[in-house]
Amino acid sequence: MQGRSTVLKWLRRYGKLDWSTARHTAMSNSEETPEQKIKRLERELEDERIRIMVLDGMITIMDQEYGAGLRKKYLSELQEHYRRKAKSV
Repeated sequence: MQGRSTVLKWLRRYGKLDWSTARHTAMSNSEETPEQKIKRLERELEDERIRIMVLDGMITIMDQEYGAGLRKKYLSELQEHYRRKAKSV
């Protein structure tokens, strides 16, 4: 396979869909209620806290077992990432 265009050509040639008309289905714009949004954001926050705890534990283990010095490197890269993110917002 050479890429996406090859797959599309194959689908157009041998597929059973009608490719003469393009059909775009818009996603539903169902609005979240404030309560749903709060619950979703709380779940996302908790997931992020867990992710940070796991990463912190992994970095600690790497530093203790291998003397990798990841904590300094990781923290400086993390600070730079958040600086760029804050500037873009």
